Amino acid sequence: MPRAGSSLFSGFRVLGLYSNHVPHALRYHMKHREFYVVTSVGQSFHTFNVSRLGIVSVSNSLADDITCLAADRMLVFAASGTTICAFARNKEVVMRYHGHKHDVRLLLPLGDQLISADSGGDVIVWDVQGGDIYLQLNFDPGTFDVSAMMHPSTYLNKVLLGSSQGALQLWNIKTSKLLFTFPGWSAAVTVLQQSPAVDVVGVGTATGRIIIHNIRLDETLMSFTQDWGPVSTLAFRTDGPPIVASGSPQGHIAFWDLERKQLVAQQRNAHRTAVAAATFLHGEPLMVTNGADNAIKVWIFDQEGGGARLLRCRQGHSAPPTTIHHHGNDGKNILSAGQDGTLQSFSTVHERFNKNLGHGSISKKKEKNKKKGLAYEELRLPAITAFASGVTRQSDWDGIVACHRGRLTATTWNYQRCTMGAHHLKPPAVRRDAVATAVDITSCGNFALIGLSCGRVDVYNLQSGLHRGCYGDDEKAHSGAVRGVAADTLNQLTLTCGSDWLLKFWRFKTRKQEDQLKLSASPASMRLHRDSGMLAVALDDFTLAVVDIETRRIVRKFAGHHGNVTDMTFSPDGRWLVTTAMDCTIRTWDLPSGSLVDCFLVSMAPVGVSMSPTGDFLATAHVDSLGIYLWNNRSLCGPVGLRPLPADYQPVEETLPGVSAEEAAEELKSEEVDDAYQSAEQLGEQLVTLSLMPESRWKSLLHLDTIRKRNKPTAPPAAPPTAPFFLPTVPGLTPQFALPPTTKEDTQSKVLRWGSLAQRSEFGSALESALESGSFDRPLQILKECGPSAVSVELTCLTSEGGGDNNLLLGFIHMIDRMLASGRDFDLAHAYLALFLKLHLRTLSQDAVAMEALIHLSSRLESGWAELQGSFNQSLCLLSYTKSALL
Repeated sequence: MPRAGSSLFSGFRVLGLYSNHVPHALRYHMKHREFYVVTSVGQSFHTFNVSRLGIVSVSNSLADDITCLAADRMLVFAASGTTICAFARNKEVVMRYHGHKHDVRLLLPLGDQLISADSGGDVIVWDVQGGDIYLQLNFDPGTFDVSAMMHPSTYLNKVLLGSSQGALQLWNIKTSKLLFTFPGWSAAVTVLQQSPAVDVVGVGTATGRIIIHNIRLDETLMSFTQDWGPVSTLAFRTDGPPIVASGSPQGHIAFWDLERKQLVAQQRNAHRTAVAAATFLHGEPLMVTNGADNAIKVWIFDQEGGGARLLRCRQGHSAPPTTIHHHGNDGKNILSAGQDGTLQSFSTVHERFNKNLGHGSISKKKEKNKKKGLAYEELRLPAITAFASGVTRQSDWDGIVACHRGRLTATTWNYQRCTMGAHHLKPPAVRRDAVATAVDITSCGNFALIGLSCGRVDVYNLQSGLHRGCYGDDEKAHSGAVRGVAADTLNQLTLTCGSDWLLKFWRFKTRKQEDQLKLSASPASMRLHRDSGMLAVALDDFTLAVVDIETRRIVRKFAGHHGNVTDMTFSPDGRWLVTTAMDCTIRTWDLPSGSLVDCFLVSMAPVGVSMSPTGDFLATAHVDSLGIYLWNNRSLCGPVGLRPLPADYQPVEETLPGVSAEEAAEELKSEEVDDAYQSAEQLGEQLVTLSLMPESRWKSLLHLDTIRKRNKPTAPPAAPPTAPFFLPTVPGLTPQFALPPTTKEDTQSKVLRWGSLAQRSEFGSALESALESGSFDRPLQILKECGPSAVSVELTCLTSEGGGDNNLLLGFIHMIDRMLASGRDFDLAHAYLALFLKLHLRTLSQDAVAMEALIHLSSRLESGWAELQGSFNQSLCLLSYTKSALL
């Protein structure tokens, strides 16, 4: 029977996903006093805090991609297809709204209601709590296609709708009446935004025009026009300066002064793609933007002239990554080169350790290029097709070498400075149509090997960037394009393979050929595991060949892929070879047995794969995906039975992992704390719970006589020599205070009279009521509120000499029995029982009913202590074993 998915790898999480083309939603948490931004990443959304752009939570995935987002004080609303889902605590779905027949594209929370509009012309008003449809409006998309929606401030139950035809309509959603129609400005409305001034709204059109309009007077106050195409977003500053920001599909943002009615600043290339949304934080000079370039940015307005600068950013690849490699020996960083031309480093520990090494440029001299009339954007290098990295000498000089698409020159990069390096590695006297195709860095970190499409392999010194020679007698190592280069651990052997079907072995120092091996097909790529000396070569006929560089023979051949092999990686011990291909499979080959031991399908074809040097994670990059996916190695967590798979094995598809919320827990506390954990009163029947009261309240009950003796006064109290001012005076010419008559007996005796003890106490009354009802919570609560001396007095008064009777003694025994049976207040029960027996043991021995109750209580005490003793012994044994194992 086929196994369900992979038995060796399980999805862990994805790195480098932050935003897409869906406009973000901004929330303010009253309890945390912090802003949160919600962005979509496909079928789920992420929540970041604006203060540090740290991820707070990750939502559960929906069936389809999210088309629009909205948020109110408590919930986040996400539309996926025709369904709208309400998320609580930014994670789980608590309500689904069904009723649309077309894809939902607009959402607007309004108090206890939610307004949604779809592409078919339906506008539905929902009851948020019940999920019922409160009102439904139908528009003809040919005459009024709803393209924007806004609630005017202070307009109760009013919604302003914008259309692709240019007209605007003001509706009352409570009475379902059309209040007013604005003819528009002969251009499709793309965005509506409320301004800080009441009755004034901002309207963005498809022609790039921005209109500031008073909807109460139907009067246009001013208008601007941006030259970058349609207005994608509008935002008004609320911290003082009258500024409105407009976004464009080209990624530029313009800032317009509403008082001077002119453009005051612009932020070009704020995003590499269209600006999906821009929002000003209320009362702060901060603006949050997001775009389809997989970036969230926070801008601060502290520049002269009203300009903004980038304050913080979370950004991944804006185009799918093509090549990935682990950097370093700890397996915590993954270098990734994408089609967007950037080289980035993603941390598997936490996203705050991510690095962006930026774009490569032809020349760093910007001022010189400006004089020539060349823009810096035009000098960017093409995307990286292959790169190699080393950590041995990265603190001394550049440790990364990269080849670019369609270019002969290779570039160096510095990982620690996060910049492009100082050297451009270009071979001398080479035809211009040659292109760098393969690269490798020696294990010592001093040399770089670069293969070209013309068959040449050159050696460069990384410290100086100088050319140190090339392989081959006629300066050509192969008669065809070089597909791979590698050097062994001790820099004694260099291996190259080319499109001439040859694998050649060279002496590294003399650069003389020693041997060659004829392959069965043209090689596409190769990968060397330096520790084991195994070289894997992927061939164009979809097969794999493993060569032992010591014996220089093919020791393994693997066939099974039904598409071009895109990448390969070895496990740290060299036992497994993991390959990816365009047939959407990830296969693991066991080299000692020469068999396929694991295979699974993914929804998108993988183009890059890398296993960490520690062997804990497998990283993959996929077609049309901006993230890097991590797979957990199950063999490190427990025994995994790997059996050879048959030749006709049909793999099962594995779901690509999503973003993990564990990182959010490390970053910050959860945004919602309403679901705080409430501890149970009692965890189990065999466990006991202490009262958590101070030890002085129950430990001193058996030593009250000693405490009284120690605190006994040394002399009797004496009358005050002078009376206080509030005492009555004796009438007469000379004022004298009237002191109360005292006797010698009153000044010396402290014995209370019988009359003060004749009345039954509150505890006695509660205990008598508990005997009838069977609930002893009330008398126990009274005892908990009393101090040690008061507890002694209450227990003393239970006998007939103290105003009680024998029924109260029996009731107290039942109360202690109930406490021991429940397992709660374990310490108080034993302390109260010890004092009770000390005071009344002689009286209880003469009562047969009370003695029977005490015998039952004694058996319960013995069984309870036996269970606790067994638990103690088991815990002590386990601790002793653990300590001995560690030593």
